[in-house]
Amino acid sequence: MERIILGSADVYIQAFDGKTVPATADICVKENLMAYISGGASAEYKPSFYTAKDDTGNKRKTIITEEEVTLKTGIMTFDGNKFKYLCDTARVTEDKTKKRRIVKIGGINNRQGSRYVICLHHKDPVDGDIWVLIVGNNQAGFAISFEKDKETVIDEEITALPMDDEGTLLLYEEEMTDEEAAAGGTEGTP
Repeated sequence: MERIILGSADVYIQAFDGKTVPATADICVKENLMAYISGGASAEYKPSFYTAKDDTGNKRKTIITEEEVTLKTGIMTFDGNKFKYLCDTARVTEDKTKKRRIVKIGGINNRQGSRYVICLHHKDPVDGDIWVLIVGNNQAGFAISFEKDKETVIDEEITALPMDDEGTLLLYEEEMTDEEAAAGGTEGTP
């Protein structure tokens, strides 16, 4: 089957306890919906390599030396509580009497060391759903822009951290069609 991926994704988030990555069915629930997004979402894998070669160029050996995974999205529906996902030094307080939410950002001594499980869920009733999951935190900062003729979208770039003892940075899961599942013959299962 040739899958055509068409459309955006929903972004779900929850705190990571440092032990077990939840199943996609457990994280992709209404109470974990981070926000509605604008401009789509992407996950990017970038490896770095080192190549050793002799002076004549006849002999070479290349090894992978580093890997980086980032997840990028634009948050369109927003309130002050979302800052805890965007900034590790954010502190949110609420005064229900005054109907005010106050967010303080900054001060290195206020860092929380928080890590989150973030899951993109692409829904496709024809070819099957896709989930992309990482563990990490926003390390790119953020900007809030207020424009007269455009919605405010806060861009987020989450850097992946290893989610298990194998060093996994990204988990990609896809729903198989009935025909694919009936064909059998899979290579290893998680």
